Amino acid sequence: MKDLYENTFQSVEDIQQQFEEHNYICNSQIATCTYIAYNLQKPIMVEGPAGVGKTELAKTTAEILGVPLVRLQCYEGLDESKALYEWKYGKQLLYTQLLKDKLSEVLDGATGLRESMAKLESHDDLFFSEGFLEPRPLYRALQEEHGCVLLIDEIDKSDQQFEAFLLEILAEFQVSIPELGTLGAKIKPLVFLTSNNTREMSDALKRRCLHLHIDFPDEKLERRILNSRVPNLSENLRHEVVSFVQQIRELDIKKVPSISETIDWAKTLLLLHTEHLDSDVVKETLNVILKFEEDIEAVSGQISSFIKKAHKE
Repeated sequence: MKDLYENTFQSVEDIQQQFEEHNYICNSQIATCTYIAYNLQKPIMVEGPAGVGKTELAKTTAEILGVPLVRLQCYEGLDESKALYEWKYGKQLLYTQLLKDKLSEVLDGATGLRESMAKLESHDDLFFSEGFLEPRPLYRALQEEHGCVLLIDEIDKSDQQFEAFLLEILAEFQVSIPELGTLGAKIKPLVFLTSNNTREMSDALKRRCLHLHIDFPDEKLERRILNSRVPNLSENLRHEVVSFVQQIRELDIKKVPSISETIDWAKTLLLLHTEHLDSDVVKETLNVILKFEEDIEAVSGQISSFIKKAHKE
């Protein structure tokens, strides 16, 4: 296996081509940011609505580079022990019980409590060595022999304390473990942080990252994505599906359809042997792209006009 930075991308166009070969269709802005991040070894903060391909960007990059993807899913209350490491207390206790019989050998020759304690303390570091450490995603990412892609997913769901904890890792690519000292990355991981913009990230975190915003694609790009992910879909139906979804996104509804939901809808229509959109099939499958009943009701009254426009295009 090659190291992470031995597979240097030749150009922005090279990245776009390799992404397309792995069924990730992206614009030049995404490819350019990835190119810069890779060559400057800088983290990328990828922001945008849910379902536009932020997580998929990190996954595809790992596939292309041939390195592991290490994923940390963020949530409220996430702390250092769940993200970095924790001690295997059960294993430590088990070994303590098993070594009880050896206690007399350890204390052999000691006279009095002070000497006995000194002898015991000379062995306590054994129970805080790497063999008793349970690595979590951040620790694993720093210890990967050939490097990796580190995906810190939905960072906006974590709290500000965890965000502050990340600063040392993203700035120095090292962590401090009291019992073991400071551990640096064997090879700096290529880091993607994703955010759905549910809260504002701190200036300190943003300063350490390149910024990339991925929005919903235009019709032309979405048709290319659909062609890549659902190749058996006819060209006419592909145009109609994308046109219909694009019209829904112009409405003021609770949750507009994402790219992933467009793909799911196309697969559904293919499964139902649909050749063209009509009112009946749209009504029966609208729940695939809309997740709230109030949104379905809002769109239901406009199905005919949306289909009519989709057929014209």
